[in-house]
Amino acid sequence: MKFVDEASIKVQAGNGGNGALSFRREKYVAEGGPDGGDGGDGGSVWLQADYSVNTMVDYRYQRFYRAENGEGGRGRNCTGKGGDDLTLNVPVGTTIIDDDTQEVLGDLAEHGQRIKVAQGGFHGLGNTRFKSSTNRAPRQTKPGSEGECRNLRMELKVLADVGLLGLPNAGKSTFIRAVSSAKPKVAGYPFTTLVPNLGVVKVQAHRSFVVADIPGLIEGASDGAGLGIRFLKHLTRTRLLLHIVDMAPFDGSDPAEAVQSIITELERFSPTLHQRDRWLVLNKMDLLPEDEREQRSQQVIDALNWQGPVYSIAAISKLGVDPICGDIMAYLEECAERELEDPELAVKESEIQSRMQEESRLRIQELAAARKAARAAKQQGLDDEDDWDDDDYDVEVVYEP
Repeated sequence: MKFVDEASIKVQAGNGGNGALSFRREKYVAEGGPDGGDGGDGGSVWLQADYSVNTMVDYRYQRFYRAENGEGGRGRNCTGKGGDDLTLNVPVGTTIIDDDTQEVLGDLAEHGQRIKVAQGGFHGLGNTRFKSSTNRAPRQTKPGSEGECRNLRMELKVLADVGLLGLPNAGKSTFIRAVSSAKPKVAGYPFTTLVPNLGVVKVQAHRSFVVADIPGLIEGASDGAGLGIRFLKHLTRTRLLLHIVDMAPFDGSDPAEAVQSIITELERFSPTLHQRDRWLVLNKMDLLPEDEREQRSQQVIDALNWQGPVYSIAAISKLGVDPICGDIMAYLEECAERELEDPELAVKESEIQSRMQEESRLRIQELAAARKAARAAKQQGLDDEDDWDDDDYDVEVVYEP
């Protein structure tokens, strides 16, 4: 199944049914009076988080969704049937944004959580509603109101406790295969990972956490190089980042420079995400001579002036992965315990995640606008070329078929 983490759709709530204009007509019943019933309410449009849905691919092919209209009222004071609500299932972790106002309507982070995104129209009133002692034969009715219409943009951010950062081919997918049952593709060339992968790491019975592996970043990713920053938004829900670095790169590059390049891209993408807790994981240590491992590791730590935790592993042979998993579990449990003791910390954490998501959204919009401007400038340049007069230039213009 194709992984799609963004989709834009248009939703239209149902219109309310019109009120009826009717009078009682029965044999031997004189002056029966008004009996026009009200219309039915229009159906509303809801979005609901569902664990069984893990991609938005269906919303790429169908872009318009409409709820049912309410039926009109009838005589004999019969009320029209209300329109059925329309519920659209989306993956857990979906953020809903009004594409016209850029307002964040909601964040569906739990299974079964739902939000109304378009209100159905209110029912119209029949002429029975307008009868009075002075108006015994009203011919006045009220039509149903129109349902709300909205253009929505839905963004999926995977729910994970730990996120993996690093250059392509640093060993992120190998690490997630070593610590969980996930089986992402692993190969000896950059950009093997093209979509995010999730793995559940089980430390002990009833003690586990989720790791997110995203495609690798390269220098210039915040300007659209490589796969760009499209998938970095999936790390905005994580509590901890693991920065995995290849200690034996095939091109002989400096591991410290590789780490610094990713840190720079991370800061440009989201300053708040850049301040998230990060642990340095030195991978592929088994490819270094045993007597040089400690020295090479210390050189990287000193070059970066790294103050946080540092781990040395060989993911392919699972060397050193158990200690880091145990420490991650302890860290996450400590964070959860602190939030239970102090509810203000939970509120602060929610605000931090909201700020990260807003920064990521703005950065992605800036990049999209820059690309659009570049395409427009390129097209304008092509249009200007069409207006050139070849006689003004001392060159021969050759048009190849």
